[in-house]
Amino acid sequence: MGEIVLAAKVTHVPTMLMSEQPGPVEGKRQPAIEGHYEIARRAKALGATTIVVCDTHWVVNAGFHINANKRFEGLFTSNEFPHFIQNLPYSYQGNPELGDAIAKAAMDKGTHTLSHHLDSLELEYGTLVPMRFMSREHEMKVVSVAAWCTVHDHAESRSIGEAIRDAVEASDEKVLLVASGSLSHKIWANKDYAANNGTFTISSEFNRQVDLHVLDMWKNGDHATFLKMLPEYAEYCCGEGSMHDTAMLYGALGWDNYAAKCEVVTEYFPSSGTGQTNVIFPVE
Repeated sequence: MGEIVLAAKVTHVPTMLMSEQPGPVEGKRQPAIEGHYEIARRAKALGATTIVVCDTHWVVNAGFHINANKRFEGLFTSNEFPHFIQNLPYSYQGNPELGDAIAKAAMDKGTHTLSHHLDSLELEYGTLVPMRFMSREHEMKVVSVAAWCTVHDHAESRSIGEAIRDAVEASDEKVLLVASGSLSHKIWANKDYAANNGTFTISSEFNRQVDLHVLDMWKNGDHATFLKMLPEYAEYCCGEGSMHDTAMLYGALGWDNYAAKCEVVTEYFPSSGTGQTNVIFPVE
């Protein structure tokens, strides 16, 4: 019987890649990189064989979608930030059986979901950035789930999380489940970016205060209260991908029955106006 052995909410800011290159950002994102290393080390210690990433940079407009190809390999340049991420090489083994099983479990719950085996369907950087760093500590098979869901509600994304858990438990896999996305996500307006040192600042003090409150709730295990505020939090603080990655994470962990105290492994930091962190959600 398989199991989700570890879960996490992680950042995927492009400046993590730039932090390893000469320039004004060099070294500035090392704490975020170290957070990814720590999550991967813990997953390795727990015997994780596959990472399932709920990726808020994969936008979908109909149905839910899973990239379940057997192999991911190529060079990635971001359409959104080609000046930040360009010609990023990647090569990872996929897990088609698990990806297909997640889609079937979701369909059995009445949530329309498709699993894809297409060499031309690239991974998005919400998956590629965490894998860039986590794979240095532990090699895992990869399944990527679209989590920028434009016409879906959180209840449906919760069912995707439940399907992930059901499919994993019916398999022989030990899984690291990752919700890849920011907390608040109000990117600086282009005209205001330079004047506000936008790479290293938050665009809204209100968003920062709510983000910090949410982290306190997570650290105290007050997930039931957080879930009551999730829809408004995602709306008013511009949660990345409407925070469907977070709804999927909670669906897999038991929703408002989940009560574990989370561990922040990268202290909260602003990036391009947004609020970022790496947080471990222990699996009970």
